[in-house]
Amino acid sequence: MALSATVLAELRGIVGPAHVHDAAGDLVAYARDATPLFSHRPDAVVFPADTAEVAAVLALATRHGVPVVPRGAGSNLCAATVPLHGGIVLVLTRLNAILEVSADELLARVQPGVTSAALADAAAARGLLWAPDPGSRTVATVGGTIATCAGGLRGLKYGVTRNYVLGLEAVLPTGEVIRTGGRLWKDVAGYDLTRLLTGSEGTLAVITEATVALLPAPASSNTGVAYFPTLAEAGEAVARVIRAGVVPATLEFLDRACITAVEDFAHLGLRADAGALLLFGDDGPPDLVATHLDRIGAACVDAGAVEVTTAREVAQADALLAARRCALPALSRRGGVTILEDATVPRPRIAEMVDRIDAIAVRHDVAIATFGHAGDGNLHPTCVLDSAEDHDAVRRAEAAFADVFAAALDLGGTITGEHGVGAAKLPFLAARLGDDQLALLRRIKSAFDPAGVLNPGKLGS
Repeated sequence: MALSATVLAELRGIVGPAHVHDAAGDLVAYARDATPLFSHRPDAVVFPADTAEVAAVLALATRHGVPVVPRGAGSNLCAATVPLHGGIVLVLTRLNAILEVSADELLARVQPGVTSAALADAAAARGLLWAPDPGSRTVATVGGTIATCAGGLRGLKYGVTRNYVLGLEAVLPTGEVIRTGGRLWKDVAGYDLTRLLTGSEGTLAVITEATVALLPAPASSNTGVAYFPTLAEAGEAVARVIRAGVVPATLEFLDRACITAVEDFAHLGLRADAGALLLFGDDGPPDLVATHLDRIGAACVDAGAVEVTTAREVAQADALLAARRCALPALSRRGGVTILEDATVPRPRIAEMVDRIDAIAVRHDVAIATFGHAGDGNLHPTCVLDSAEDHDAVRRAEAAFADVFAAALDLGGTITGEHGVGAAKLPFLAARLGDDQLALLRRIKSAFDPAGVLNPGKLGS
């Protein structure tokens, strides 16, 4: 829908003319996010400066029936911020202040445009830890991290974003400002709207401030790597590690295709002859970390590892973590379009799920490499295509991923562990939740957003 001159004038009056963009060239960058194959141009991009401006924009949109899509850095991988119905993309990156870091209360207050890395750095400067660790942490905003309930490399030991959100300031589509939760770890007054908004993907309200929990920073950390002939043996190692009573801070895997791609890209000295790589690490008191890494290494050897190496220095540990973090860019170099998905299965069924993914790739004649979070069963099958213009290849890839999600559900898993649903996973949501639960989501959406203007075409729509 094209915005009327009246609506555009009102928007400029709210946020200032410099912060409303409606020129065609300006709109292109906000037609998509980091998710390939999804794109739709908005009618305007608006950059509010504070909560009052967000409230005024949303009230205006509700009055005029204009869709609004909240957006941070646009680094999500589920098309959660693609404006499927046009309208306004509400970019929150100007709200980028760290308002407070309290060592006494182990918390921080931040605006939604603060990056995850910036919050982590501010916490570290006070001897504290911001535990959520998404792969795109240097650009991903805290608001977006909360809206998608992002995970990351530390998920096994520390959990995901929802475990650290104490309270939110949020604006409803009607322009009302609410505060949920607060500064307390224990507060059970009323429905837990903080948890409801966490992971709601911008469909219920727009987050304008977050109070998040921090932890004391661990005294030390270290990392190691184990190589296996097959992923099945790596999966057995994971089971042995958990049975040994160790919950590592990091337990990640790469299959053979990922190892090769990462080594070609980063030249880290990885073993290209291995069938699978298990990256492990822990943090805490130095003697406990050393003990845990020894026990993890022993479990890997017992499971059939052909080599186990522990980092001798911080630089080497950082290089090993870089091997996991650069898996996506390494794979992306192999083609013009990279489709990175996520699905989660119970931890003991990781190897079985990877075998199914490999069979699915053969059946649909597509190349799929898989890496992910071995500790919590979250896999990232990744398909690289030469071009989005190769419509047959795109069709085969989409059919393959539909089978991947069906396989995850069949193994007792889910269609997304950390990326979110967005537009990309919406066709598979009913299979995960069932019709009755999906109908409940729609009723909740209607209660928050009676006009249906906030991120339409996504959760609850």
